[in-house]
Amino acid sequence: MRTKLFLGTAALLLLGQPAFADVKDGVDAWTRGDFARAVKEWRGPALKGDPDAQFNLAQAYKLGRGVPADLAQAEQWYAKAAAQGHPQAITNYGLALFQNGRRQEAVKWLEQASSRGESRAQFVLGTMLFNGDAVTKDWVRAYALMTRASSSGLPQASQTLAQMDQYISLQDRQRGLEMARTLQAQAARTPITSANVAAATPAPVAVPAAAPVAAPRPTAVAPVPAPVRAAAPAPAASSSGGAWRVQLGAFREAGGAQTLWSQVRGKFPGRTPEYVASGAVTKLLVGPYASSAEATRACAAVKSCLPVKR
Repeated sequence: MRTKLFLGTAALLLLGQPAFADVKDGVDAWTRGDFARAVKEWRGPALKGDPDAQFNLAQAYKLGRGVPADLAQAEQWYAKAAAQGHPQAITNYGLALFQNGRRQEAVKWLEQASSRGESRAQFVLGTMLFNGDAVTKDWVRAYALMTRASSSGLPQASQTLAQMDQYISLQDRQRGLEMARTLQAQAARTPITSANVAAATPAPVAVPAAAPVAAPRPTAVAPVPAPVRAAAPAPAASSSGGAWRVQLGAFREAGGAQTLWSQVRGKFPGRTPEYVASGAVTKLLVGPYASSAEATRACAAVKSCLPVKR
């Protein structure tokens, strides 16, 4: 049986915070809608090697604002910023390479972005690993990356994860959940190498096909209307509620999830089980928790456990 996933991607493109005065002036001009002035302010620092200015200039060429749209120029500036470790440039460059059919080149950058928890890169790389597309097929790691992307709130990752549930064995799914937990811990220890990156939100991604089939050529990155500055963090939910749960397993039979809960409920005092149907399996979620950190601490009580956002 052919088990391939459709993959469509669209990256959310955000501008980095300025490092030099000219870069800041460019961001201010862009915010006012004076795109030509913004490009003028960024070009000098970009040519001198400032990665934020290079990333911003790539955005301008990508969106065709202040300069004629030029995807080749955008890719070149993404590459320059990515080579200096600019986190958003690394992600966008990897996605651009993938979407231009240069998938083997994309792997290096998608790996870097995935390792620090970038959900779009995890979604794309996870699909590549499931399909064996430019990489060796690895369903356990594919499931782990897709689980991470899903737990970050990327809806298309959750849909694709349900597709994977139909093909990946229960044992490999459990191994994938354990790996996802390890990857999450590693991402928390991965330093951000550019100090001037705007906060990102989940990107809109094209909905995959209802069943895994051969992947078509992906669509181009969709532009967004304007850059944004770093967003203020949202207030944490109270300890009596929250959007986070811990996933303790996925079972072919709902009774398996109920049996596990009866065995471990004492390790999660005051929490409520949820039995969530996903494709051919039932997932056991327990919560609520106010934050990812709180859910992660709760996971320490059992071996196979992963924080997820509902």
